[in-house]
Amino acid sequence: MSAVLGLSDLFKVANRMALVKNSEAPWLRVRHLQANGDAVPAVVFDSDPGDNTNEAERCDVLILPPSLETPISSAAATLLARWLRARHAEGSVLASVCGGAFVLGETGLLNGRAVTTHWSYSETFRERFPEAKLDTDRLIIDGGDIVTAGGLMSWTDLGLKLVDRFLGPVAMAETARMMLVDPPGREQRYYSGFVPRLNHADTAILKAQHFLHTSEGKDARLSLLAEHAGMEQRTFLRRFQKATGLTATNYAQRLRVSKAQELLQFGIQPIERIAWEVGYSDPGAFRKIFLRIVGLSPGEYRQRFQA
Repeated sequence: MSAVLGLSDLFKVANRMALVKNSEAPWLRVRHLQANGDAVPAVVFDSDPGDNTNEAERCDVLILPPSLETPISSAAATLLARWLRARHAEGSVLASVCGGAFVLGETGLLNGRAVTTHWSYSETFRERFPEAKLDTDRLIIDGGDIVTAGGLMSWTDLGLKLVDRFLGPVAMAETARMMLVDPPGREQRYYSGFVPRLNHADTAILKAQHFLHTSEGKDARLSLLAEHAGMEQRTFLRRFQKATGLTATNYAQRLRVSKAQELLQFGIQPIERIAWEVGYSDPGAFRKIFLRIVGLSPGEYRQRFQA
């Protein structure tokens, strides 16, 4: 509900900001649609009820909000997905926030497209929609006719992105300033933790993963990992990437960086000391790897997230 009502407020503020700059600026009309069973979604709120346009059928953008419940099942989403496909075919942009991407996934329109959802849903989403190109490092992905936003509160980023599209960058910047929120440009990887893939059923690779977790990624020698998995090194490399989605080196780096994030957030040790503690003798190399994985330097991460 925070997304539904928050977006409504954001668009109302945007209308005011646009009007101040240009008395002839377009006006964003907001409606809330509710889907019940197999009935066509009905309008339950309209910011401009005096306009008798066929409200449920004509929408420039249809936004699927997040939910505090588990992602919607395929069976429950079937009828809504069919309705959304019809609206998309008529020219409506489809957008989602967080778990709303699961409803979009059921339409089949995400196949072959770059999309995002909350990082904690990565495994579930990939299992249900393997043909979508999921990228949970990014907070928002604008594909033109389909826009997806990552976390629960990323409705602010989506809302500002749409304000920019329909009312222009000036109105977007003024709206962000008025609401004290960052304009689009953040990345979800600033906030996400490393969630390793452990349910792949390859027990040999799982043994190597357990060893990596025990050492927090500090000992990632190929010969040792292959020995724990009980296989030849080339076979290990191939199977490890297939099972986890990462190379063994990248997996170990993410474990080290995850530990570094914890130390930066809750400790006061110098960055050079943290680099040493997580297994890097060269602080410069640590900074480069941290920036590549997290999207922020260690210093920027500490400044933003230190408890």
